[in-house]
Parts: sequence; C-alpha cells; structure tokens
Amino acid sequence: MTGQGDSKADAALSAASRPRDGGLTAAELIAIALSGLWLLISGFFFLRLPADALGAADGARTLRFIMALMGIFLPIAMIWVAALAARSSRVVREESRRLQAAIDAMRQTYVADRQARGTGIDHTVERRLNEIARAAQKAETALATFHTSRQAAAAAAPGAAAPASAAPADDQPTLALGTSAEDMAPPLPRADLIRALNFPDTEDDEVGFAALRRALKDRKAKELIQASQDILTLLSQDGIYMDDLRPDRARPEFWRRFAQGERGRAVAALGGVRDRSCLALAAGRMREDTIFRDAVHHFLRKYDVMLQGFERDANDEELAQLAETRTSRAFMLLGRVTGSFD
Repeated sequence: MTGQGDSKADAALSAASRPRDGGLTAAELIAIALSGLWLLISGFFFLRLPADALGAADGARTLRFIMALMGIFLPIAMIWVAALAARSSRVVREESRRLQAAIDAMRQTYVADRQARGTGIDHTVERRLNEIARAAQKAETALATFHTSRQAAAAAAPGAAAPASAAPADDQPTLALGTSAEDMAPPLPRADLIRALNFPDTEDDEVGFAALRRALKDRKAKELIQASQDILTLLSQDGIYMDDLRPDRARPEFWRRFAQGERGRAVAALGGVRDRSCLALAAGRMREDTIFRDAVHHFLRKYDVMLQGFERDANDEELAQLAETRTSRAFMLLGRVTGSFD
C-alpha cells in the first residue's frame, strides 16, 4: 500500500514539474486579430489624412507624426498587455491545479502509510519483547518441571523416606517466619541485572537471554523487567523506540544523588532526552491514556526502588552501564515527561 502511494506521489510531483507545451491561446489569437485590424484602420486613416490638415509648419508636422505613432501603437500595446495578463492568469491557475494535485497525492500517501503502520507492520521492538516474554515463560516452566522432578525422585528413593519426612518439620519454622525460597536465594549479580534491563538484542543473543532468565528468578528484578516490558511495548505503539534515542550522558554522581533522594536542579542532567517528537508523543498520551499513565507511574516507582539498592554497592562504571540500557532510557524519557527531574 505504501509503495503504491509513493508511486502516485512521484507521478504527481513529476507532472507538477513537467513544462507545458508552448502554444497560442485564444486571448493571444484575439490580440493578433485586433492588432492587425487596428493597424489597417489606423493606416487607412492616416494615409487618407490630407497633408495640410494640421498646417505646413514644421512644428505641426512633428505633432502630426507623434499623434500618428500614439494613435497606432498605444492601442496595440494595451491589447497585448491584456493578452499577456490573461496568459499569466492561465499559467497561475494551471500551476495551482498541479500543485494541489501533488499535495493531494502526498496526503494520500501519508494516510496510507499511517494506516499501514497501524495495521500491517510488525514493530521490531514489540516482536522482540514478545519473544522475550515467551522465552521467560519457557524458562519458568522448565524450572518448575525440574523442581517437581527432583521432589518426585527424592520421594521414590528407598533411603529417602526418613529425610523426606523430616524435611517438613525442618521447613515449618521457615514458613512460620514468612521466609520464602526467593528471599534465601543469593542476590542477583549487578552485571546480570544490567544485561537483563537492556533486554536481548536479537533472537541469537544467548548471553542476553541467559542473564534475563537469571534476573527473572529474582522477585524485585522480575517486577521491574515486567514493568519495563509493558512500558516499552506501549511506547512502541506510538513509534517510540529506545534504540532511536540518543540522550545526553549524565555523570554517575547525578544517578547517586537521585537514588539518595535529591530532586530538582541537582539531578536535572538525568533528563537528557532531547527528542521533541518523542517527548510530545509521550506527554500527549500521558494526558489522554489512563492505562499508559498508570503503567508509567508503576514503572517509575519500580525503577526508583531498584536504583536505591543498586547504587549502594555499584561503582561508577556499573552506574554508567546501567544508564545505557533500554530500561534506563525509558526512565529518562518518562521521568522528564512527568517532571521527576524538575
């Protein structure tokens, strides 16, 4: 559809720039006829005029000559001025029609392109996020199956009856205290968190998927990743992709100040996204779409909580790497839209 629209626009533009064939118009033919007729009439009149009609003096002859010139050529000049004015008017009307045709063709192309974007184009980021979600679901299913298989194997072992019966008694105090297996798990390495928040680049990014699977086992990281995935999907619906943003880099000290609770001009450098179109689209949707607005606030809260814990133990290099992730770019964009850095 877009290709057809582009070809129509190109055809219209080429037609608009194509010169017209030069030819005599009706106004010019009429001007030629009137000029010839006037020359005949005026020539006949002045030829038939007696030589001594204005006197024989030199001054009279000069006056007669001037009057003859004015009488012959002034009406002809007025006729051709009118003819040229008519021709210019016709040219302007034709140019206006051709320009309007080109504008209509470009408008149709634009509308067709927008319709194609809304109905037929599979956005790269959205497809990638869907693949990430499917991979994460498969990883969780595989982990659950592996855990169940180990429990079944332990119950079927001959010498495992006593330990199996003792295990619930040992685990009961842990359940009473509210400690889960996720809380007892070792903390997620910061390198894995950074890689997971950037999401895998391609389907073959094994390192990215491995880091994402490890991050999804951590409860807090999983909540942030899911919130980031939701917000990136919503932004992609408006054609906003994190790979297209080139925000100004902020020094790690500004990230530390923000994590420690400072707001206002002290952390304004974090709002380094300068793309006006993306800012305008996001701000407009914040005003009009309540679902988008709720998702944005939820994402900003989760990112803020993560940053507070991440900043305590991270060095400046790790903070700089975190700032380059797609999740951090979304945070910088939406933080500026919501005024978090004001």
